[in-house]
Amino acid sequence: MGEAATRGRKSIGAKRNPESADAIVEAAEAVLREAGYAGFSIEAVARRARAGKPTIYRWWPSKAALLIEVYQRQKRVETPDTGNVEDDLVGFLKNLFAHWRDTPSGNIFRSLVAEAQSDETAAAALAEYSKGRRSHTGLMIERARARGEVAADIDGAIVADLIASYAWRHLLTNRLDEHEATIRTAVRYVVRGIGPA
Repeated sequence: MGEAATRGRKSIGAKRNPESADAIVEAAEAVLREAGYAGFSIEAVARRARAGKPTIYRWWPSKAALLIEVYQRQKRVETPDTGNVEDDLVGFLKNLFAHWRDTPSGNIFRSLVAEAQSDETAAAALAEYSKGRRSHTGLMIERARARGEVAADIDGAIVADLIASYAWRHLLTNRLDEHEATIRTAVRYVVRGIGPA
């Protein structure tokens, strides 16, 4: 093996090497920053990280899987625990909208949703991610149930889907500057229903 070959990144096998994985994710973030979603590819990330494409594909089976990891790494959205389910959900949506609006993550997630419409691997990666997020948001509903704010027969995952649908619609239509009063009204409709009092 020549000197040039030994200078490059060595094969790291099927088990993720955290240092190498971090370098790949950092390279992916840099490619997204510099080239945008249109210029994002596994080839570009491999060049930037000085890693082999097979290594990247072994750890992330698709471009969408790598993008979701980049998105999750950037995502810092506080889930409030105020003691009131409406305030928790309003606070969560405000934090999420601000994060999507003020960081590159909104564009990343919007691109993932778009790619999932025509790419089965992207759709599967997004569905898997959404399942975990549904469970995370559902914890707010479970806390509210424990406080007696939510009926025992309410499915927290469905409530989480309703909240996510509202959020995704705002992301996909670029309406992330929604007033708190409007967010609060939407949350009130979800929590209290729309039937007569």
